[in-house]
Amino acid sequence: MMPGTISAQITDYAHRADPYPLYAELREQPVRREDDGTYLVSTYYEVRSLANDPRLSNDTSNRATGYARPGQPVEAGLPPSFIFTDPPAHDRLRDTINRPFGPPHSPRFLDGLRADLAKAVTELLDAFDGKDRVDIVEDFSYPLPVTAICKVLGVPREDEPRFHAWANALASSIDPHPGDDGGPEKAGRARQEMGAYLAGLIETKRRHPGPGMLSALAPDMTPADLEATAVLLLVAGHETTVNAITNTTLTLLRHPDVLQRFQKDPELAVPLIEEVLRYEPPVQFVPWTTALADIEIAGTTIPQGSPVWLMLAAANRDPQRFKDPDRFDPDRKDNEHLGFYTGIHYCFGAPLARMELHLAVPELFHRVTFSGLLEDPPPYRANAVLRGPRHLPVAIEGLTA
Repeated sequence: MMPGTISAQITDYAHRADPYPLYAELREQPVRREDDGTYLVSTYYEVRSLANDPRLSNDTSNRATGYARPGQPVEAGLPPSFIFTDPPAHDRLRDTINRPFGPPHSPRFLDGLRADLAKAVTELLDAFDGKDRVDIVEDFSYPLPVTAICKVLGVPREDEPRFHAWANALASSIDPHPGDDGGPEKAGRARQEMGAYLAGLIETKRRHPGPGMLSALAPDMTPADLEATAVLLLVAGHETTVNAITNTTLTLLRHPDVLQRFQKDPELAVPLIEEVLRYEPPVQFVPWTTALADIEIAGTTIPQGSPVWLMLAAANRDPQRFKDPDRFDPDRKDNEHLGFYTGIHYCFGAPLARMELHLAVPELFHRVTFSGLLEDPPPYRANAVLRGPRHLPVAIEGLTA
């Protein structure tokens, strides 16, 4: 990435609080070649087309020599996670992993977690009692998804302090410009250490099966594939949902008219949450795809072996697809956003994330009386891909039972 290019500006922390003017500039040229040979695709129909095009690979080993390979930590000793593979390996792994997670094999798995997660929401909000300020990230939107993914996998919740640092390092590995937060070497060590931790847990579950996906998958996957999958799900299973809950909270506090409607009409929750996923998606762009052949799109040829960034957040505000796209509008019709991506790599955990959002957000705004944001914009995470507030300090007036 070369200084002064628009990709460098997008990953520059100075633009983290509001990258949308840069995305608007980017859309003026739907497919843009950067000086280092990376192609940025920013308009809705082009992003959607390429995300469903088998000539675009998620395996960064297909990149021409000399290009960075985000998401592939070095010296990790594990095979790639399934999101960094292509068919047929991707389909085989994803089909196997889905069996204990959802339909048709396990249609009631997620619903069986609902009561426990609702209880977790209640307990987190109960802890607000007597306070006049809270940090939504630290006190609510981080602990809930961690609790959820631990229950899904069968990982002890009390081990969170062990995997927290590993998760941060691994999340930074998908950022094309991680800065001081990490790099491939740090992420490789984290993946190796987390893999070793999970290998021990998986071996215990092979001998003594219990609730959760690790026990269910142990008989059907090789140890290496299951370790790589467990690392991915443990990290991705909470990182994006933290952003989604936090972004929803921030957006509602910035739009008091919508918040007032929502508090009077809980049925607004479904379109409201989908609109936040369009307006402030938890994953801003996908920088790890590669052209497997020369691809002609929007009057530009992307050469074989070239890195391709699919700019989801830019596509979600494309005026050719969404009317008045910079307006937050929960009444928006036909809101087929790319907040959870599209195609064969559509977010595996989207049903879980949506369930958490629908448990957390209505209860948060039903029980808590907010005085307002204490910092706007709030401090953001360094990660340009997984963009979201690092902290969201708010003033509160009270808590209802």
